[in-house]
Amino acid sequence: MVKGIRVYEHGGPEVMKWEDVDIGEPKSGEIKLKNKAIGVNYLDVYMRRGLIPSLCPPLTFTPGMEAAGVVIAIGPEVTTCKVGDYVAYAGFPVCSYTEEMILPADRVVPVPPSIDPIIAAAVLFKGLTAHVLVRSCFQIGPEHTILVHAAAGGVGSLVCQWANALGATVIGTVSNEVKAVQAKEDGCHHVIIYKQENIVDRVMEITSGKGVDIAYDSIGKDTFEESAACLRFRGYMVSFGFASGSPEPVKFSVFSDKCLHFTIPSMMLYTKAREDLLAASEELFDNVAKGVLRVRANHKYPLSQVAQAHLDLEDRKTTGSVVLIPDN
Repeated sequence: MVKGIRVYEHGGPEVMKWEDVDIGEPKSGEIKLKNKAIGVNYLDVYMRRGLIPSLCPPLTFTPGMEAAGVVIAIGPEVTTCKVGDYVAYAGFPVCSYTEEMILPADRVVPVPPSIDPIIAAAVLFKGLTAHVLVRSCFQIGPEHTILVHAAAGGVGSLVCQWANALGATVIGTVSNEVKAVQAKEDGCHHVIIYKQENIVDRVMEITSGKGVDIAYDSIGKDTFEESAACLRFRGYMVSFGFASGSPEPVKFSVFSDKCLHFTIPSMMLYTKAREDLLAASEELFDNVAKGVLRVRANHKYPLSQVAQAHLDLEDRKTTGSVVLIPDN
């Protein structure tokens, strides 16, 4: 038995129960991982609240989709890693809020010696998402001007840094002055504090009325129409999160006058093939090691205090990544 979090009903942070969990032993093609650090993502909140039925595991479940640690046991027919290796995973299965866990061996990636496990857990899910956004679903280059909502958040921070390194002009939105400072440090050429300025007006002022090439929107309901209004003719609307809730039913007239493109990319689908997962994670960790990407593991909580971590995340009190540290 190990300690972990169990969810018996959907709801607020209080539904996450700290208790003994029996994880068993690895079967064929599986490994047992002793977690050193566990990443927290907004998708964990959606699952805890039951907001996306197609993604939510059946009750009862252990939340969490990202962690890094050391392999302590392997099942038969595992050839991709060995006991003692440091590895990380991001995506499915949903099970990471525990001291130890069982994972499919083909879904973990090696963590280079230069990358601390806390950094690996803080960056893999968000970093693979950022990779999809700037390298896969759209190839960012020097000719592009982009809009990034929640520019000081876990994914937003990485998107801004990566796009800046690729030569793009980056416009970020944040809620306050403190986050504006971080967004500037992370590569935003222009920062809009949305509580003080009109996003659409500022974007059009910055772009001389042309609009941006791509709008990266992880907020959803509160920003969807603004994002569309900020786009240039034949611009790309990239929706990858719903922190404020799902948008109202889309009025396609919003897109028709500009011939806009719309996509909802999924990191899990883009990295479904192991070769794609390995290539993306290698590029990500290489950029972290070289200092191209600064990983902001700004908030660390004991695993047993995950409810407070979720509260702070939902109240938008966090910047960068939130990481849970196992209590053992």
